[in-house]
Amino acid sequence: MASEEHTAVHWLFGDQLGPHFVDPARGGPHRNAPLLMIESRAVFRRRRFHRAKAHLILSAMRHRAAELGDRVRYVKADTYRQGLSQAAQDGGITVHHPTSHGALALVRSLPSVRVLPARGFLVTHDAFRTWADGHGGAERLRQEDFYRWVRQTHDLLMEGDHPAGGRWNLDHDNRQPPPRGARTLDVPPPYRPRESDIDAEVRADLDRWSREGDVEFVGEDAPRGFPATRREALAALRRFADRRLATFGAYEDAVLAEDATMSHSLLSSSLNLGLLDPAECVELAEERLRSGDAPLNSVEGFVRQIAGWREFVWHLYWYFGDRYRGSNVLRHRAPLPDWFTELSPAGTEANCLSHVLEQVRTTGWTHHIPRLMILGSFALQRGWEPRAVTDWFHRSFVDGYDWVMVPNVVGMSQYADGGRMTTKPYTSGGAYIDRMSDLCGPCRYKPSVRVGEDACPFTAGYWNLLHRHRDRFERNARMTQAVRGLDRLRDLDELLEQEAARDD
Repeated sequence: MASEEHTAVHWLFGDQLGPHFVDPARGGPHRNAPLLMIESRAVFRRRRFHRAKAHLILSAMRHRAAELGDRVRYVKADTYRQGLSQAAQDGGITVHHPTSHGALALVRSLPSVRVLPARGFLVTHDAFRTWADGHGGAERLRQEDFYRWVRQTHDLLMEGDHPAGGRWNLDHDNRQPPPRGARTLDVPPPYRPRESDIDAEVRADLDRWSREGDVEFVGEDAPRGFPATRREALAALRRFADRRLATFGAYEDAVLAEDATMSHSLLSSSLNLGLLDPAECVELAEERLRSGDAPLNSVEGFVRQIAGWREFVWHLYWYFGDRYRGSNVLRHRAPLPDWFTELSPAGTEANCLSHVLEQVRTTGWTHHIPRLMILGSFALQRGWEPRAVTDWFHRSFVDGYDWVMVPNVVGMSQYADGGRMTTKPYTSGGAYIDRMSDLCGPCRYKPSVRVGEDACPFTAGYWNLLHRHRDRFERNARMTQAVRGLDRLRDLDELLEQEAARDD
């Protein structure tokens, strides 16, 4: 008699598309297990997603189904439950641990579904829980401590018991402003895929859904710019490692108007779709270090992004629990303005904000500094409701998923958790944007001006935020000096009156 593992159907979610999700040697289903994929229309009704994001997800799912051939049953349904009813099997269903609280609640509510361990990450849930409980629990966790532990336990960039090069953290080397006078970094462009007939089919379906009024999107669906298959994702990884990794580190925090991608890898969407495994990414980067093809600061910066932040964010999402998304210690309640939700660059005269919104509108992507220090910082300064900001980031970015955006936005970007994830709010005046980009030169506002017609909304907004939350921030050792700066502002009353009247 066949065992349950032999007869059970294995369900692949749309972000579980790589070979490591069907590999029995890595905790996956039996090698002969039939596979199930469900394309749920309701997913796209619930949120007004960026059109490029919807296209990428559907293209990736349909490409994977075509690769798997007769082994997979691909069901197009209104909801996941409807799709499961169409594919009911006496042998039950297995599925790897999903990537959202909502999806996990769904699969756990189904008696016929057995949940297998999560895939696509370096650290297991149990290992993280043991580490976190041993480091003071939810109120005392820090990414730097976690990152060092991951490197030690996975032997990443290590020389015996010591970090390669003698330092764990090379952030000082990786926070350079853009080269003076440069319009681009003059590095080889990132990998760009070619669309297939499947992409044309996806685009036709999205057009039809929009015409019928069934689903609404935001943003543009230009030719697909991100990998939708394992082959494309591996090509993107190799191109980054061979041609762009060496120049990644120094300018990873810099922004140039004419160089949207700089030396960034653009691999986040492939990792988050499950097309790449994080281990193969960091191991390839380490190979380039050992061969002398990439410097330590670039390799360490890339490894930190994947083995440090990506892993940390994933585990905090589960460790903090679903109630964490409602954190709002600063009591920010303001709604997002229409121009922001519509990705309309004409809605603001601030050149940096307008430029980044245009980038998001046309591509569904921008790198981490525009996300954090322009989009997120502006939302924080304006007091927008953090849950709505989180939802906006989730919907508007091709690599945005619930597990990605809840900790990154609630914790890091909006400081809505009061410091459980980061030690201080990530926000600044216009001087930081001016130093790290070329976006301020053509702007009608002046980054050094905080009051009057030329006042930079980031500079004025920064001081207004510090004043509004002075009692809280002055108790933070990393914010004390900044808060004391309020006492040196002779025009503070005028600034506060100006910001109270601002209509953003």
